[in-house]
Amino acid sequence: MQASLKWVAVTSSPPEHVRRRRRRGEQLESALLDAAWDELVEVGFASLTMESVAARAHTGVAVLYRRWANKDELVLAVFEHYRHVHPIAVRDTGDLRGDLLALLTAFSKARAGFVAVAAGAAFSGLLADTGLTPAQARDKFLGDRPLWRDQTIYRRAHDRGEIDVDRIPSDVLAMPFDLVRHDLLMDLKPVKVVRIRSIVDDLFLPLVKRRQI
Repeated sequence: MQASLKWVAVTSSPPEHVRRRRRRGEQLESALLDAAWDELVEVGFASLTMESVAARAHTGVAVLYRRWANKDELVLAVFEHYRHVHPIAVRDTGDLRGDLLALLTAFSKARAGFVAVAAGAAFSGLLADTGLTPAQARDKFLGDRPLWRDQTIYRRAHDRGEIDVDRIPSDVLAMPFDLVRHDLLMDLKPVKVVRIRSIVDDLFLPLVKRRQI
């Protein structure tokens, strides 16, 4: 009977708190950032504390402080982590107009809820605590510049013969994304499809065509 009991003790799963302690490296950091995001969504930046995040993550607060000096650093890391685990696909629709419409629509839908949380944090003290300017905060929160700075969709259009990307100023290439970001930050909800079409068809494409002449 004793042998049977010993066998059960050895082969049964370890208690949950033991399994939690085994998280290491990237797995642990990801779990901490996920917990911080959930806490940020639920209670907001002003009420979030390092202690409350540690409790939600079922770990000690020292584990957080070994990675981030304060909650400001933690929340900025949360925003970067969220964008990393929720990437936005850059589709190839076959033409520049379709690529832009698809990308701007996907970006707007994917980031609307995120922007609402980030804006709430900014207005609750994160902006003042970190010393970031509104423009710097926008770039850190949204992190969307790679969507146009690597010029994937523009280079594809260039290779298809639709545009000469080397003749178009970078401010013009950034304009559709800047306008969608502006609308997201102002309204805190997805940009309407009709507005995105207007940005592409009425503003961006005519401007690009004039640069081709």
